[in-house]
Amino acid sequence: MSNSTKVSEEAGFVGWAKEFHGVIGPRFQRLLLAETNAHEGPVYVAADHALYFTTKPEAGFKNVHVRRLRLSGDAFPFRSGAIETALENANMANGMTLDRDGRLVICEQGTLESPARISRFDPHSGAIETIVDHWRGLRFNSPNDVVVARDGAIWFTDPNYGQIQGFKGPAEIGAYVYRHDPVSGETSVVADDFNKPNGLAFSPDESVLYITDSGADQATGALVPSLPHHVRAFDVAGGRRLRNARLFAVVSPGIPDGIKCDAHGRVYVSSATGVQVFSADGELLGEIMAPGVANFTFGGPNKDVLFILADTRIWQAALNVAGAA
Repeated sequence: MSNSTKVSEEAGFVGWAKEFHGVIGPRFQRLLLAETNAHEGPVYVAADHALYFTTKPEAGFKNVHVRRLRLSGDAFPFRSGAIETALENANMANGMTLDRDGRLVICEQGTLESPARISRFDPHSGAIETIVDHWRGLRFNSPNDVVVARDGAIWFTDPNYGQIQGFKGPAEIGAYVYRHDPVSGETSVVADDFNKPNGLAFSPDESVLYITDSGADQATGALVPSLPHHVRAFDVAGGRRLRNARLFAVVSPGIPDGIKCDAHGRVYVSSATGVQVFSADGELLGEIMAPGVANFTFGGPNKDVLFILADTRIWQAALNVAGAA
């Protein structure tokens, strides 16, 4: 693979740079794992050898559930086991992550009847609690994605998709990015100049935070190319503030939604055609093809399998690199 050579899409990927060899490796395969309603928030939980995810809304933007797909087998390719409902009617849940105690941290977008919040859910006991549900007395819009830093701080995005998609009322605050300190209880706005802040991911050493802006997606089925469909990078100052904002990459076709980093600092971003892979300098290295992808995560015992959600199916792709810790 040279810098100007493309690999056939029939192989399951397209590459443009030699560094993409380090991602794909000799054992690459992209296989169908399951056909099911799987939209957002994928999280691999090693203790359960299971993939957790949130479903696509049904019945008029309601009835989103948190589901658990049990995996069979110790190595790729995994087999799909039972698909169970871990949390029913989960308040329009979207993005999820794990906290340091192995509990799910969930972005609940809320409805007209139930306010948005960031919650913590223990899938084994069934216990659920509110982490934060407002900023200075103002209700959140539609929390979308969340990450937990090594110090326990919870960073999350809050676009106003609930308002424009009709399952929430008028926004009380802007489309902000937040940091919540669970020790002090302080919730701070760390970025306020996004159109639709969406996915977010730390670099492996947590010195950089990458945030996607999906502003070009203004409503279901409506794409406005003149609005943001890019990834921005920020330096993390003192583990609390964002500095030195810069454009990292423009994503096309479609919009960037899910975003993750691998252990070497490469950045993986969803697009309309698959998962695009960038170097830490923002060079597009290649793409793992998976049309309709919404979100994805690294998982498996060695964290070297990419689980890709595409609304009606879940793909598994064996890589030559592990996801960032």
